[in-house]
Amino acid sequence: MASNGLGLLQLPSRDSTSSPGPLSPGMPPTPGQPNRTTNPISSKVTSVLSTSYADSEFRETLALLDERGISNSAETRRQLRLDVQKEVIDSNGQIINEFGRVADQLRRIGATIDKLNKNYQEMRSHVTASHAATAATIEEASSLMTKKKNVETKQQLLTAFREHFVLTDDEVASLTLTSEPVDDQFFLVLAKAKRIRKDCEILLGFENQTLGLEIMDQTSKNLNHAFQKLYRWIQKEFKTLNLENPQIHSSVRRALRVLAERPSLFQSCLDFFAEAREQILSDSFYLALTGASASGAKDHSVKPIELAAHDPLRYVGDMLAWAHSATVSEREALEVLFVSDGNEIAKGMQEGRENELWRLMADEGDEGPPEFDAVKALNELVDRDLSGAARILRQRIEQVIQANEETILAYKLANLLGFYKFTFSRLLGGHNEDAVLLQSMTNLESEALRQFRSLMRDHIATLQGEFQHTPADLGPPDFLQEALKQLSAIMQTYETSLASSTSTSTSKRHNVEGSDEEDDDDDDDDDDEFQPILAESFDPFLAGCENMARRVRAPSDSVFFLNCLLAAQSTLQPYSRFTSRRLARLRSAASAHAAKLSESQYAFLVSESSLSPLFSALGPLSAESREDIAKIATLEPAQPAALAGASQGLDDFLPSAVMDALENLKHLQDARLAREVTEEATERFCTDFEHVEELLVLADELREQGADGKGGDDDADEEPSLRTLFPRTTGEIRVLLS
Repeated sequence: MASNGLGLLQLPSRDSTSSPGPLSPGMPPTPGQPNRTTNPISSKVTSVLSTSYADSEFRETLALLDERGISNSAETRRQLRLDVQKEVIDSNGQIINEFGRVADQLRRIGATIDKLNKNYQEMRSHVTASHAATAATIEEASSLMTKKKNVETKQQLLTAFREHFVLTDDEVASLTLTSEPVDDQFFLVLAKAKRIRKDCEILLGFENQTLGLEIMDQTSKNLNHAFQKLYRWIQKEFKTLNLENPQIHSSVRRALRVLAERPSLFQSCLDFFAEAREQILSDSFYLALTGASASGAKDHSVKPIELAAHDPLRYVGDMLAWAHSATVSEREALEVLFVSDGNEIAKGMQEGRENELWRLMADEGDEGPPEFDAVKALNELVDRDLSGAARILRQRIEQVIQANEETILAYKLANLLGFYKFTFSRLLGGHNEDAVLLQSMTNLESEALRQFRSLMRDHIATLQGEFQHTPADLGPPDFLQEALKQLSAIMQTYETSLASSTSTSTSKRHNVEGSDEEDDDDDDDDDDEFQPILAESFDPFLAGCENMARRVRAPSDSVFFLNCLLAAQSTLQPYSRFTSRRLARLRSAASAHAAKLSESQYAFLVSESSLSPLFSALGPLSAESREDIAKIATLEPAQPAALAGASQGLDDFLPSAVMDALENLKHLQDARLAREVTEEATERFCTDFEHVEELLVLADELREQGADGKGGDDDADEEPSLRTLFPRTTGEIRVLLS
């Protein structure tokens, strides 16, 4: 490689005119030196010195020489060019040898290619001849392969069609034969048949609809047989179904969901089930009542209600408790059976209605039957199951109501029936007004209330004689006290049932805004509901007391009636939740009679104090009117003799005035009210006395002013003033009457 580098090395020309070096002849000669521009040695030196050592080629040449390790001698310098040229010639020879070997290989490759071309042509001629000989066979084989592929495609299509649109014999047998069980296989085949009928709509979209119609017709027949089989199987299961068993067989629930697609069959099953359950529950209720079945067989493990209940209320309560327990159990069992799987039955009913013939033929504007409500249907089914027991229950309770002769018991029965009516309404849905059980409770409650009103009116009729005699102590009569005791028992019963019936509705309003307003509305409703009871059990007695008070002189009439009103208030006050309106009316009446007593006490004070003429004469006069003041001296009660007599009568009355006034109200059973009424009367008396005192003072001042204007009058000085004749002051009166 060094020789190759030297072969390419170009030495600088001796005659090169490079930039002058430090001894370049281009530089001006130094003074004293001779001119050597024509000297060859000088030219050579100048050429060498003018060579640029920064040239890259020159530097590479020096690097190559350095790598060869050439010593710088005269011999070497003389042989350098020859050595380099020799190496270049040797390198070129090697290259020529290599190209010779490449040319030999190319000649061998060309010979091989020629041989290959010859073999290819021979093979091509053989293939062409063979292809010409087998062309007919290949064409026939291709045709057969195409036909085979078409046949395989048709076979796959037919297989898929049969699997999708045709039921096998085993599947048809599982679907239609009653000897085959209703198991998972049955429901799988049924689902497949329904899918086939649904997919047949695709086949009906082709021009030739015969296949689709035939498959749909056959599938529909199989489905009809399947639903009939399922219907009979469910009926058989219902005969042995034990609802008390919490582990109800899941296959029955599944069968009901599927049968719901045929609403008519599903409804028939429900009717059959309701009839069976009605008979079972009726027998169970009869057994609970008597301890014996309807056939007369005794069951000693059952304690009969008729023997365990010692009074009518307990008897009715036990029967209603049994009915409530049976209703709850029946609803829970049927909820598991019909509603536990969500809306599957409702979806099945809706699908069945949409597929019915009459539905398909209906006009587009026809909305059809309402959407199936599972909860409503459940409530109706529970009511139907209990209808037989409800009839027996109604007969027994009617007998108890008609045989009862006690007023309180009649109301307790009505209240108990009202409570259970509310309870059954929550269980069976408040909007199900046609429920047999709810109608029975409503009718029985109405009948018990009618009996209560009848007994109460009979009781009032027997007390007509007692309404004529007022007690000597003016206290509440015995019939009123007895009526209030009965009313207290009635209200206690009503409050108990009210608390039970509203506990759930109250809990629903805990998170609702405006609950205070709703509570007020509830109180108003309670008042409205209890008003008929008060009208029957309280108003007639209070009206009798009011009539008795009219036959007594004042103020005894007000004292007597106030005692009756106060007794009634004390009875109603603990139950103000549903008696607030009646309490307000009683308080208003008591206030009116208290005002009458206050007026009576005031009249007593005025009359007994001998001030009635003075109050009557001076009361209309005004202290602001000079004419009224001047008129006082001319009035008869203001004359000295009359005024002195009035003052003496007042002094005699004042020491015992309060005691005498309270003595008038000694029969008023509320001492506090008696004091309040008397204090109100004395305050009014003091106010009127203060007015009289002011007028008398003004009259004396007016007379003194008149005497001063006349220059003095001995007779006027001798006549005593009005205040001298009537010296009592308002402060003294208030102290003595306090």
